[in-house]
Amino acid sequence: MLIKVYGSAVFGIEATTIVVEVNIDKGVGYHLVGLPDNAIKESNFRIAAALQNNGYRIPGKKITINMAPADLRKEGSAYDLTLALGILAASEQIKSEDIHNYLIMGELSLDGSLQSIKGALPIAIKAEHEGFKGFILPKENAKEAAIVDGLQVYGVENIKEVIAFFDQGIPLEETIVNTRQEFYDHLDLPEFDFADVKGQESIKRCMEIAAAGGHNIILIGPPGAGKTMLAKRLPSILPPMTLHEALETTKIHSVVGKVKNKGLMSQRPFRSPHHTISSAALVGGGGYPQPGEISLSHNGVLFLDELPEFERRVLEVMRQPMEDREVTIARAQYTVTYPSSFMLVASMNPSPGGYFNDPDAPVTSSPAEMQRYLGKISGPLLDRIDIHIEVTPVPFEKLSDDRKGESSVAIRKRVEAARDLQTKRFEDIKDLHYNAQMNTKHIREFCKLDASSKALLKSAMQRLNLSARAYDRILKVARTIADLEGQGHLNENHISEAIQYRSLDREGWLG
Repeated sequence: MLIKVYGSAVFGIEATTIVVEVNIDKGVGYHLVGLPDNAIKESNFRIAAALQNNGYRIPGKKITINMAPADLRKEGSAYDLTLALGILAASEQIKSEDIHNYLIMGELSLDGSLQSIKGALPIAIKAEHEGFKGFILPKENAKEAAIVDGLQVYGVENIKEVIAFFDQGIPLEETIVNTRQEFYDHLDLPEFDFADVKGQESIKRCMEIAAAGGHNIILIGPPGAGKTMLAKRLPSILPPMTLHEALETTKIHSVVGKVKNKGLMSQRPFRSPHHTISSAALVGGGGYPQPGEISLSHNGVLFLDELPEFERRVLEVMRQPMEDREVTIARAQYTVTYPSSFMLVASMNPSPGGYFNDPDAPVTSSPAEMQRYLGKISGPLLDRIDIHIEVTPVPFEKLSDDRKGESSVAIRKRVEAARDLQTKRFEDIKDLHYNAQMNTKHIREFCKLDASSKALLKSAMQRLNLSARAYDRILKVARTIADLEGQGHLNENHISEAIQYRSLDREGWLG
């Protein structure tokens, strides 16, 4: 008897429906075809034990299973439940009239219980789009999949429940999530608050500008100056994610199995990889391409602490995704694209010893050592960072002051007001939401300068020997400063403040 059961494969952040055809005929043998990987080939041992431990069996006949489309590589252990039910239905051990209406996924344990799978959200979106009546999957992933409206999602703990549902009509408990309520109920502030930061008013100002315009920022300062502390608090002043952003971010995290019982993500991601990270782990890749850290920080913050300690080759692969806000990973058989629209926050010491131009420093570095240290970061990468700011240690008087600084809530209100202005400005332009995303054409249109501002910028360009990209960055930052003040036109003050935030371009910075 021939039976068709439906599963799904995830490529990039999109799912493709897989038809599992099970045919049982005279003879003996077990043939699994359709480009399965080793995890799927081993499934017959898990399935045999799970069925036997629950009172069923794999029939001693010729079993042929085809996973269509047959030219598409299938991977992972999430097809165990799909294959097991196909075998039971084809051998007439259970009824199969309604089995084609459901998409079924899950990894089996030997006792028949189900383990979680990856990519439940993209699979649920595809199942709803293709008109499936329901999606049966492990209970651990049910909340994540139930985000999708118009699809019945059933989270199960054991294969017995699924067999009873199809064979005896015993209903499964549907998982229902009110997506909007779930999302808005969890829009709380992160645990870190700018009120905890003593002093550092100029750096807080930089962070506010960076958040308001979505600009990349690098903090340069000695150990203990507060660079990491400030970076960790940046998500607390970013505007809350929209429902669309939350769905997109959750989709990426679902593909790598980082959502599970959480459901919809409401907080902007903050990723802080260690400096020993490989280029594949940072931008994505591998034999079966997976999203990297830059995609996991999509719509959030990627924090690279001690930037010169990262391998130069690893940092260079980030250049193109930072410009395009997506990363494409090509393999011989297929190509996947992951979104990677993130804010880069980097920090670094000004010298190998950590101290720079400090007469009381325990270790001093020669100019040659400092040039070598800073040379680990390429000019093109620094050009893509809009704001460079020096962080100085906080004096004792400010550290011991009992007064609290301005809270993240107060700063976030100003950031949201500036973002609202940008939303209105760019409402007719596709895929442009904030100032950092502007290209050269948009800069010419929205960052017009008067004569005095132009003269000031020309003088700075010549004196600092800035590149054309740095010129664009200064105008973008100036546009954000004007937005924070609620002003439509740029003036000299906005330009001069933006020029200050190019520390690493200043001649003599090493001297």
